[in-house]
Amino acid sequence: MSLAVLDRRHTVAKPGFNRWLIPPAALAVHLCIGQVYATSVYKASLVQHFDSSLTRIGVIFSIAIVMLGLSAAIFGTWVDSGGPRRAMVTAALFWSGGFMIGSLGIATDQLWLVYLGYGFIGGIGLGIGYISPVSTLIKWFPDRPGLATGMAIMGFGGGAMIASPLSSKLLGIFDDSYDTATGIASGSAVAKLFVTLGLIYLVLMLFGAWLIRVPADGWKPQGFDPSQVKTKALVTTDNVSADNAIKTKQFWFLWVVLFCNVTAGIGILEQAAPMIQDFFRDGDKSSVSAASAAGFVGLLSLFNLAGRFLWSTTSDVVGRKNVYVVYLGVGTILYALLAFQGSSSTTLFALLAGVILSFYGGGFATAPAYLRDLFGTFQVGAIHGRLLTAWSAAGVAGPLIVNRILDTQGEPGSLNAGDYKPALLTMVAILAVGFVANLLIQPVDERFHEEPGGTGPTTQEHSASAEHDVPVESAGPLLVIAWVVVAIPLAYGIFETIVKAADLF
Repeated sequence: MSLAVLDRRHTVAKPGFNRWLIPPAALAVHLCIGQVYATSVYKASLVQHFDSSLTRIGVIFSIAIVMLGLSAAIFGTWVDSGGPRRAMVTAALFWSGGFMIGSLGIATDQLWLVYLGYGFIGGIGLGIGYISPVSTLIKWFPDRPGLATGMAIMGFGGGAMIASPLSSKLLGIFDDSYDTATGIASGSAVAKLFVTLGLIYLVLMLFGAWLIRVPADGWKPQGFDPSQVKTKALVTTDNVSADNAIKTKQFWFLWVVLFCNVTAGIGILEQAAPMIQDFFRDGDKSSVSAASAAGFVGLLSLFNLAGRFLWSTTSDVVGRKNVYVVYLGVGTILYALLAFQGSSSTTLFALLAGVILSFYGGGFATAPAYLRDLFGTFQVGAIHGRLLTAWSAAGVAGPLIVNRILDTQGEPGSLNAGDYKPALLTMVAILAVGFVANLLIQPVDERFHEEPGGTGPTTQEHSASAEHDVPVESAGPLLVIAWVVVAIPLAYGIFETIVKAADLF
């Protein structure tokens, strides 16, 4: 097969293609790369296998997240110019290859190979895979960009929900002595797990790459009137290049917004299990068991997943700026309530933390649509990639802030609700900064806009009409197959998480 088949010109949709095939194509990628948030399943196993520390093993995850942000920023323009199929295939090879090299490192007791494989190479796959379907989704759904990106980025949250129980079951198969209570399996079992996941993800991501298409030049959905878009506040019908976007104050205000929202969310996510136990601790004992704490983590995963879809979809109705006012403004209030009233009831604590995590997920999912409103569709994928450096920065800052503050309060296992107040109130201040930054966002100055006619496709793409968008009921069996392929693992992950979350109550 010629590599030319991966080029943008070979992925232009023909008449009769249904746009609802694009979300499952995007989900096929995001459900795979979302595994990065399930590394805790085998973290203790790697500590024992390499006779190392939690900090050194945790570096694997840190490298992957840093590379996600850097590769998304560096390769964003390449993703937009070459089309989504080339990017998705590249992401599949890097992500799967990272698992294979990481497996070799585990099998040969070479931790640096795990850093190189899963962390560095896999992290590149993470970044390219994360942004690869975003601009395509926005172009297929100009009438509902929040819903479209919410469906895809929801998959990133769902990926960990699938990978976590699946990895536990596979470790039990590969190691008869696997202890689910301690979560410790042999190094050989983890190496086999890496190979298995790498192969599964390669197949599923390549399926998404095969399925993906870009709309032909001039295409629009049935009944959509682009002239009506201009009437909405902050929504432009013009375009700004990635290079010009980072010269605008709007980009950097939004960078601060995303950084603050993610930093605050990670403040809870990273400490979730010990935090709920400490909030309800009386002396040396907590009224919340380890199983219930694990259920709390599962509950947060559900809120995170739901928030990515529900809040992003809501932004299509109320507007992107307004929904970020909710994320940051209401989030500030909820964090303050958590600090002063969270210890009064486990139900109240779980509800407050869950809504905060739904804002965390919603912030990720709404960001691409916010960028589309401000900068147009021309290089929105590349701009999104550069914005994700805020995620990398927050991934370092959030845990660092919380852990540093808690270190000054006492030893793990002896903390109580009062010891968390300085950390939680710090998050209140961070969210307040993000709230102000969001209020300062205004339409982009016309001097940054591209000249008319200078933002078209780089290849000869034929014109298309609204007749290309066929009704769902006329789309054929491929639409059903595509959704079943992604719905089954997602349903499995949700079911397993609900069962786990039930332990909290």
